[in-house]
Amino acid sequence: MRRRKFIALLGSGVAAWPLAARAQQAMPVIGLLSGSSPVGRAHLLTAFLRGLRESGYVEGETAAIEYRWAQDQYDRLPDLAGELTRRRVAVIAAIDTAAAIAAKAATTTVPVVFASGGDPVREGLVASLSRPGGNVTGVTFLTSETGTKLLGLLLELLPGAMRIAALVDPKWPITEPFVADIRAAAAAIRKPIDVLPASTGSDIDAVFARFAQKPVDALVVGGSALTNSRRVQIATAAAYHRVPAIYSLREFVEVGGLMSYGASITDAQRQAGIYAGRILKGQKPADLPVVQSTKFEFVINLNTAKIFGLSIPPGLLAIADEVIE
Repeated sequence: MRRRKFIALLGSGVAAWPLAARAQQAMPVIGLLSGSSPVGRAHLLTAFLRGLRESGYVEGETAAIEYRWAQDQYDRLPDLAGELTRRRVAVIAAIDTAAAIAAKAATTTVPVVFASGGDPVREGLVASLSRPGGNVTGVTFLTSETGTKLLGLLLELLPGAMRIAALVDPKWPITEPFVADIRAAAAAIRKPIDVLPASTGSDIDAVFARFAQKPVDALVVGGSALTNSRRVQIATAAAYHRVPAIYSLREFVEVGGLMSYGASITDAQRQAGIYAGRILKGQKPADLPVVQSTKFEFVINLNTAKIFGLSIPPGLLAIADEVIE
């Protein structure tokens, strides 16, 4: 009797093993592609994984993730996107604009979900926001069109500023429209603006060293994978050189930057995670409209303002979404 039970149990275990193995093999694989590094994007990855969980997928349990990080070397992205395509991942999550463009160029069959600060129609990622078409869809938070707002808020704080500069990454895909926007805004109020390129950490140091010789009254920092991953370096240098600056991401203010205005990129990454999960469940990118981020935040760091000896006008405090003290 015991022998028969043992054989029955053994038989059921042997029968179950191939099923478990097949289930493990069937776990969908997501390819995550970024122009930056995992260190600078840890909070964004957390937000993406949260969105993925909301769609019913948990990394290591019901989905696997292949990571590809370009480490701010954007020219590596085409090869990394090609690796993921050859890996035959179920979907590519491109968590920044440069990664999205590389993924779009790498495949017309593998679904791609992006989280981009650019205009996805202008960048050629989708045919339209409501009807993306093809294999690409995602979330846009339009940092390329915030130059006017950034400059306006900065000059509300510093109305007498005459020497204004903008620090931008010339290799970032949406830098050109951002620069065009901020130049037009400066021209409209008849103020000159000096656009300074920086595509490496050393370039950023050189820009701030230049301020020691040729000071500026105010600085606008454009968004990119590089500037985001180097946000501690930039905010620290701005404080050291006494350069009041405004940024397009709240993450800068959280590490000591003065002010920021822009969309919540953590919310955008969460939305991208949700879309990735929906695609894993069988929905087609062409049928998922591009999500336009509507959550914009104006954040002020009062501690940094005190360091600069600045008094924040009541009007700015009144419209701030968050004040860090």
